[in-house]
Amino acid sequence: MRPRLWVLVLVALACALGLANTACEDITARTIVVWHAYRGDEERAIEELASRFEKAHPGTLVELLAVPFEAYPAKLEAAAPHGHGPDVFIDTHGRLGAYRREHVVAPTPPDVADPAQYDTIALDAVSEGGRLFAVPLSTKCVALYYDVDLLPEPPATLEDLVAAKLPEGTLPLAYEANSAYFHAALLSAFGGRLLDDHGAFAFDSDAGVRSLELVHELTAKHAIPAEPSGALVTQLFASKQAAAVIGGPWLRSDLGDKVRYRVAPLPKIARSGELMRPLLTVEGAMLTPHGATRPLAVDFVQFLGSKEAAIVLATVGHQVVARRDAWTDPALAGDPVLGAFHDAVRSSVPMSSSTRMQAAWVPANEAIEKALRGEDPRAALAEARRRFDDATKPPPPPSSPTPALVVLGLVLLAASIQIARRTRLADVKASLPAYRYTAHAVLVVLVLVVVPLLAGAATSLFAGSRDDMRYVGFANYVAILTARGGALLGHGSFYLTLLVTVLWTLLNVTLHVAIGVALGVLLSRPLLKLRAAYRALLVLPWAVPSYVTALAWKGMFHRQFGAVNALLGLVGVHPISWFSRFSTALTANVTTNVWLGFPFMMVVTIGALTSIPKEVLEAAEVDGATRWQRFWRVTLPLLRPALLPAVVLGGIWTFNMFNVVFLVSGGEPDGETDILVSEAYRWAFTRDAQYGYAAAYAVLIFGLLWLITRATRKWQGAGT
Repeated sequence: MRPRLWVLVLVALACALGLANTACEDITARTIVVWHAYRGDEERAIEELASRFEKAHPGTLVELLAVPFEAYPAKLEAAAPHGHGPDVFIDTHGRLGAYRREHVVAPTPPDVADPAQYDTIALDAVSEGGRLFAVPLSTKCVALYYDVDLLPEPPATLEDLVAAKLPEGTLPLAYEANSAYFHAALLSAFGGRLLDDHGAFAFDSDAGVRSLELVHELTAKHAIPAEPSGALVTQLFASKQAAAVIGGPWLRSDLGDKVRYRVAPLPKIARSGELMRPLLTVEGAMLTPHGATRPLAVDFVQFLGSKEAAIVLATVGHQVVARRDAWTDPALAGDPVLGAFHDAVRSSVPMSSSTRMQAAWVPANEAIEKALRGEDPRAALAEARRRFDDATKPPPPPSSPTPALVVLGLVLLAASIQIARRTRLADVKASLPAYRYTAHAVLVVLVLVVVPLLAGAATSLFAGSRDDMRYVGFANYVAILTARGGALLGHGSFYLTLLVTVLWTLLNVTLHVAIGVALGVLLSRPLLKLRAAYRALLVLPWAVPSYVTALAWKGMFHRQFGAVNALLGLVGVHPISWFSRFSTALTANVTTNVWLGFPFMMVVTIGALTSIPKEVLEAAEVDGATRWQRFWRVTLPLLRPALLPAVVLGGIWTFNMFNVVFLVSGGEPDGETDILVSEAYRWAFTRDAQYGYAAAYAVLIFGLLWLITRATRKWQGAGT
């Protein structure tokens, strides 16, 4: 009976697995995966729409996934071309060029959206080559928020706003003047734009010069705040320290009912006689190549573009919807804020969807920063054009991999011969039990450390887009080590950035060790009261996440509203523009990183001091050594074995401390405080996605750290 019983069990399991697979396949067929970057009210709106679609299509499941906006393109480009990831995703049209290049998006079927029901400007933005690549859902551009208690009526011109009679200490206008996205509205009023129709840098023009002269004039007159940020703009308006601000629909949720305001389209600029025309972004529902083959996903996109969905997006998500007939609904007609933004769309300029747009933001922002500091705008724009052209150079010509493969084969052969000469079979057999215990650790290290390093090194030998990578050999390394044909110590060169990185590391590690050892020795004194409380308080900077600390110090170093300048003002020091010069910007970065790093050295010192025998110090005291001599001649040499590994580790951390540099100074002024790791980041994510070039930077950084570590180990061995 037993053989028959086993047969029946196996048959039952096979049937169960077959039914399970069938059920899973059926569930998968009825599931729509949707990615979005919405938060708050916008996320609640898309959840409401998903629920309605599921009710209208019984058995259907809409699986929503909120992806961080900054990580959106990378995740999509890694998943969608291979049939993974979402069926439908919602994103801005500005990324459409990159998505088409990477085969992330598929054309939208022509019967999904009726062109007569949508704003023409929105349809044009999501169309390329006469084909529709998204169903437009909402439009976003900036407009003028004005405090009705300070400005009963919207100003007719920017000059009228600046000349308005306001209470003492109230700014006429606040906006992110150092951002090219916001500055584009001023630029358009003078007839200029960031990119031309062919994707060339167009900011370098007479219109660009005039717009930069205007923004510098506004700053000099204290009509707008210095060193503005989004958080500062919101705070100034909410506290009635600014009569008007330039912001988008997203600002509405941040303000709430903190201030009585209205919204109007941006005013004219009197000196040009033209309206300020902001950049327009259109958010649309897009189909991936896999999603375009699924009728259910196409139906969901069509539903998102319906009037019903538009009303939900507007009333729940407070979005400026692109569907025309939705604006006849009383809920939308009675919302003056949404109506004002809808009016502002008519005078806006759609943002370019060219892949070169991403490379334009950083040089444009740098040019604006220079103008705000009072530098010649024409020279700043000429330099911005040069940097844009440099970042968008075509990749090197492809080369044959044969020489590299021959060299690699010879290296591997030499390494194999060397290993064979040093390895004894008897030793290997004797070590087999130990290998079994360490095999899992070796496997983990291989998968998590060695394989990514080899993949990065291999990537550095290629150039081009993700789907059009070409082997270029060591061309990326040659370009880096020759400063891309420019001056060896010119702006952005590897050697200048390396010098800044070395200076940054030496300053930080020196201060970490000095402060950490001093505090460690002080807190180890047995007569000190409340030692435990002091230790806990001094470890707090190390416990707080570094990005939180970096943002806090960034705010404290603000020229106009920062705590550091406020304290300096108490002793008669004039406010310092910390990020306008290399020396002060580096000081701000170093101060922040020292605050983050000294607790580690302090903890190491306290631990090492406990291992020093008291008899040694007592003997030195009996011999007549002073306190300083006991510390310098006895304590410090005994601390060295424990401190040296900590110094090496701290040096490696500091050498790659991306968070502080990126969040505090952001490389200002003009990228001079960038270190190697932040420069590599910019080549990967802000300069036309040159991943191969960035990977070459990463390999060089790894090599430098390896050499430094080897040299330190030899020095440590020589000193023992």
